[in-house]
Amino acid sequence: MNDLISDILLGIVEGITEFLPISSTGHLLIAERWLGARSDLFNVAIQAGAILAVTFIYWRTIWSLLTNWRRPETRDYVMKLGVAFLITAVLGLIVTKLGFKLPETITPIAWALIIGGIWMMVAEKVAANRPDQVFVSWRVAILVGLAQMVAGIFPGTSRSASTIFVAMLGGTTNRAAATEFAFLVGIPTMYAATGYELLKTFTHGGAAGEDWTGLAVAFVVSTIVAFVAVKWLLGYIRSHRFTVFSIYRIVLGIALLLFLPAGG
Repeated sequence: MNDLISDILLGIVEGITEFLPISSTGHLLIAERWLGARSDLFNVAIQAGAILAVTFIYWRTIWSLLTNWRRPETRDYVMKLGVAFLITAVLGLIVTKLGFKLPETITPIAWALIIGGIWMMVAEKVAANRPDQVFVSWRVAILVGLAQMVAGIFPGTSRSASTIFVAMLGGTTNRAAATEFAFLVGIPTMYAATGYELLKTFTHGGAAGEDWTGLAVAFVVSTIVAFVAVKWLLGYIRSHRFTVFSIYRIVLGIALLLFLPAGG
């Protein structure tokens, strides 16, 4: 029962933090210090739960993209989503095959939170001084793909923060438009990552050791919580900047450096 409660709590943490620009990976690594470490499959699966929530939220947009693909503007947008996804997938696979992975310890996460928080403030200020632009250029699509890959390598960076703010700096200065593109790119990315981890698990015989009940419960919890969190975020950014998230990241990063042992 204690393990099940821990799984539920990890699902809640993932659901809240996956799409808020505060780093779900960083929060999960911190939470696992007290709740116990989980497998890579578990972590990717609950991320997929959060992605499923976004799929539900954006189902009308996704359906429109699928059914109106003959329109030039729709094809253009879908191609940009595809290119951003392919950049992430190809480069991410190369990095994985090379075995490059940063230590998942508190100190680099803390610094990533602090630096990311400062960068968010600067990026939003720069974007605010430019004309409001909802158009997604090819430059933005390429930058978002690269940002996703970088966020996957550096724990604490935040996939949503990296992609949203690189889109805003790249020219899509409208917060809602940048957020929507970033989230839509994340849908195939995380489904692909989940499928890859499932394949690795079954190929290497790790399925027998996985707690599938706990994983399923955490997946459902993550989906429900993420649905609520994303709905709230999309309403919040219509009239607010991301400043509160920047401050939270900086405060949390400093607290981790001060109160937790270095390298722990």
